[in-house]
Amino acid sequence: MSLKKLPLGIQTFSHIRKEDYLYIDKTQEAYNLIENYKYIFLSRPRRFGKSLFLDTLKNIFEGKKEYFKDLYIYDKWDWSKKYPVIKIDWNMTLQTIDDVEQKLEETLLDNQSKFEVECPTDINLNRCFERLIKNVYKKYNQRVVVLIDEYDKPILDVIEDIEKAKEHREYIKGLYTILKGNDEYIKFVFLTGVSKFSKSSIFSGLNMLTDISLDEEYGNICGYTQNDIETSFLPYLDGVDLEKFKNYYNGYNFLKDPVYNPFDTLQFITKKFKYKNYWFESGTPTYLIKLIKENNYFLPKLSNVILGEELMNSFDIENIDLEVLLYQSGYLTIDEVVEEHIGMLSNYKYKLKLPNIEVKSSFNTFILEYIYKYNNDLNINKNIYKSLYDANLNSFKDTLVSLFASIPYNNYIKNDISKYEGFYASIVYVYLQSLGLEIIGEDVTNLGRIDLTIKINDIIYIIEFKIGNSDALQQIKEKNYAQKYISKYKTIYLVGINFDEKERNINKFKWEHEQYLYSK
Repeated sequence: MSLKKLPLGIQTFSHIRKEDYLYIDKTQEAYNLIENYKYIFLSRPRRFGKSLFLDTLKNIFEGKKEYFKDLYIYDKWDWSKKYPVIKIDWNMTLQTIDDVEQKLEETLLDNQSKFEVECPTDINLNRCFERLIKNVYKKYNQRVVVLIDEYDKPILDVIEDIEKAKEHREYIKGLYTILKGNDEYIKFVFLTGVSKFSKSSIFSGLNMLTDISLDEEYGNICGYTQNDIETSFLPYLDGVDLEKFKNYYNGYNFLKDPVYNPFDTLQFITKKFKYKNYWFESGTPTYLIKLIKENNYFLPKLSNVILGEELMNSFDIENIDLEVLLYQSGYLTIDEVVEEHIGMLSNYKYKLKLPNIEVKSSFNTFILEYIYKYNNDLNINKNIYKSLYDANLNSFKDTLVSLFASIPYNNYIKNDISKYEGFYASIVYVYLQSLGLEIIGEDVTNLGRIDLTIKINDIIYIIEFKIGNSDALQQIKEKNYAQKYISKYKTIYLVGINFDEKERNINKFKWEHEQYLYSK
């Protein structure tokens, strides 16, 4: 039996169903949303299937029953009821306010043509949107469905320019506020986006908007689950090591099942099982890297980020939380949820992590290249991995020396970063993460924080960094950092590394294993 075609790059539900492409059924989530909510917001990283889900909703409300045969919703929805659907899609480059206005004007004209209604030419576009809703309602005697895809793109496209971002924000704020004042004409509203901006800044007055981004019931609304891979996709993955595939592309968590990025999955199969960083390469996070550089962010924190309810909330242009933005953009994901009890109250903390090998490798390699101007050296990569795997500490030291020697001198011009431990720790961290190793930065123990913990081949490396001549290894021993791992790992190495701020490289490297002290 021949396999169905894969819907790579196709975001139109009707096209997928008419042409018999493979479709992972998300209509149960769609049905539950329609039955239980009126105004909904969903945040997911780019290329995660938001647009396809939105288009699925469009076909449901338009009563396209023929496309839903054999899907969950087929015998549950009243297909005799058809609703007019106004769709706004911001999916294009929007670098100026003229771009935003032109895109909105084209969208409103398309909708007017579709429903054969007109807006007066002497009113602004926001009022035209309001008139469109009312005229469509009046003509069809039916409440209107409004679907807005990539609601935040006019802001994110210019997020590096705060003044432009504010201008775009105020423009679309006026558009979205129209929804509040026209509730009686509206059946259902669904907005998608990458980032969640505050209601006060974007959705002024839309206090009825329900955010399902971290609603456990809808955790799998976008993305492919492991069950999808082992059933629907299994015939397409014949001969693939599914555990390796899982480690490379799975790991995104929205409080239900860990999911795969659909773009990665479809590209991997289409490209004949080549392990490449498909999702990352489709849109590099230059702005996020600039934020990291400008704020001298201590990069090892990325392996051990813990946030409170602010993860559930939002940020604004004037007050961007880097860690929240990294989560919303897909470079961090939820590792676990911890409930804390304070008297009779409950408080939730969210521990984040880099989701998988693709993101670990590509994101950290990009940091090395963009911030530290390091040109990836495959020989160094092989040597450092092998030295850690074989517990060859002399080789590990020599490779680190080569790594720091290869970082261009101009990284240190007009700054004093070479005086700080965090600079050296950040370079070692991102470099090892780029190799896909399991690392914890600022690893918490009952007596302090380990600068860096590496886990490989049943070996634990506990590493402390110091500037100058103070004994880094001695601190590990005094704080008894190894105690945390004694019962879990066969072999533990304590490694103290000192750096010389003038030479900008290692000047002392000591380690201890099973009470024997080595130094060089």
